[in-house]
Amino acid sequence: MITRLNFDSNLKQLKDMLMEMAHKSEHAIKESINTLINQDIEKANEIINNDTIIDELEHEINNKAIILIAKESPVARDLRKIVVALKISSEVERIADNAVNIAKSTLHIGKEKHIKEIVDIPKMMDLALDMLSDSLKAFLSEDVDLAKECAKKDDKVDEMYGTLVKELMGYIQKYPAQTNQITQLAFVCRYIERIADHSTNIAEHVIYLVTGERFDLNA
Repeated sequence: MITRLNFDSNLKQLKDMLMEMAHKSEHAIKESINTLINQDIEKANEIINNDTIIDELEHEINNKAIILIAKESPVARDLRKIVVALKISSEVERIADNAVNIAKSTLHIGKEKHIKEIVDIPKMMDLALDMLSDSLKAFLSEDVDLAKECAKKDDKVDEMYGTLVKELMGYIQKYPAQTNQITQLAFVCRYIERIADHSTNIAEHVIYLVTGERFDLNA
């Protein structure tokens, strides 16, 4: 009984560390878009420098998971909980990397006047952030139905991505001197699309955790 309590306590610590990492990544994403809109060079550099904090958290999660597996030799659902935590931490780290990528695009654009007001990109990001939030809630509550909802939103993000990139590429001929800016904005759209993909992956991991079966939400 004591052994089980210790295992559950360690598992809770692992989940808490993962959620702390997820909240930091979510904050970095929101800040990266604000940085792009406001062309805030100082904040962009801050986002890039702070990424090491998220990397260190992932490293700590990996170490704790490995120790748990080695000491407790978990099986079945207990083992899935640890494996899924590891997989989700990897997805969250990649999400944070995309926040860094957006910050870097802000630096590449610099203070050059935007060719148009940045409106549609934040809308796309809001949807991707909704997906991330839903997938994390699904993980915490082990809610398969909520996890499956991510697939529907991912289709909308993909649609917005295609529309925005097509529009941006159309500006190159009209504004050839701003080709760098246009290209960077297209990259930002791609980074947001990747955030949505990683959120979908988290949702798939949740379904595996609950059911023990692999499920492709993009199928």
